[in-house]
Amino acid sequence: MTTQSSALHLEQFRASVRAFFKTNLPDQIRDKTAAGVELTGAEYREWMGILSRQGWVAVNWTSQHGGPGWSLWERAVYEEEYFRAKAPRIVEVGVKMVGPVILAYGSDAQRERFVPKILDSSELWCQGYSEPDAGSDLASLKTTAVADGDVYRVQGSKIWTSYAHFSDRMFTLVRTSDKGKKREGISVLLIDMKSPGIRIRPILRMDGRHEFNEVFLDDVEVPITDRIGKEGEGWTLANHLLGHERGNMSHFMMIEEMFDTLTKISTSESAGATTVAESLDFRRSLAKIKIEHMALRVTAEKIMQEVTADRTVGKLASVVKLGRNRSTQDVARLMFEAGGYSAMPYDPLAIRGEGPLPEPKYLFRMAPEYFDSRKSSIAGGSEEIQKDLIARRILGL
Repeated sequence: MTTQSSALHLEQFRASVRAFFKTNLPDQIRDKTAAGVELTGAEYREWMGILSRQGWVAVNWTSQHGGPGWSLWERAVYEEEYFRAKAPRIVEVGVKMVGPVILAYGSDAQRERFVPKILDSSELWCQGYSEPDAGSDLASLKTTAVADGDVYRVQGSKIWTSYAHFSDRMFTLVRTSDKGKKREGISVLLIDMKSPGIRIRPILRMDGRHEFNEVFLDDVEVPITDRIGKEGEGWTLANHLLGHERGNMSHFMMIEEMFDTLTKISTSESAGATTVAESLDFRRSLAKIKIEHMALRVTAEKIMQEVTADRTVGKLASVVKLGRNRSTQDVARLMFEAGGYSAMPYDPLAIRGEGPLPEPKYLFRMAPEYFDSRKSSIAGGSEEIQKDLIARRILGL
């Protein structure tokens, strides 16, 4: 395919994706997402069911395994239109983590049992990784799974477990051995969240959202047939998942959707006799953030080209992650500042959809998003770790 024909194909593809969202994204779900209001479990299932029927819920899967089989560039276009349509992020543990691992390491019986329900969104998954004393040092996890006949008996707890309160299953790292190196005793279990002995404690965020949970497992029986791979292979499986994050442009699309909202705020809110958008200080700040974002996106596209050519991504991933986190925080801060007093309402009931939204509605999400953006400094690998990798692997320090 020539460069010209490839560009034409992507524009045609973009038009079809945009038309789909315009026709199929329910108004209530779009409006709640745009306002920053939390969706219910039923609304997540409704939207994911719509995507499943279109064949677009597992966009990172090949057509052989039930996905659309898109190229990385088609996925980038899809994600850009997805966030511009104000569609909500899906509960993605099933398609981003569980499915790829089962396809790579699971038995035929496991693939037949679990994969179809991931693809049709009839089973939603959460991730049981972090524990109260095992976050960044995940190899120190203490949740145990002791074999007892044809089942494991699981004891322990998991924390920061997103969407556990309405998930059907949990992709869980457990300790099946305390011999040898810590990483060598970790295994992966697929745990039914309806199993006796599971208790879920909500962890409400400071803005009122209920996304995180602590999951307690008290003598939970898990069939040995629900272990993925061999005992002690859990660390290998966890590392396998990292390969499915390569070339992911969705975070950049989310930032660009934030820029769109920022434009709306700055042209609507006043700053003395003019609008915020006409303020020289604001324009300087916006130009700086946009230039840095554009440079970072070029780097991310280089990574996509490397992935497309099946070459090792290597050292640039840490640069992109560090820069992406800062861009997210910078844009969220500027949105908050541009909104001024109107961006400061705090109403946990409204943010959970249990009360009316304060006016102006488009500013309601600014304070929650600003404070939420701070977590990117530590989530998925702290800034200190990324800086250390850049210093050692790129700068040779």
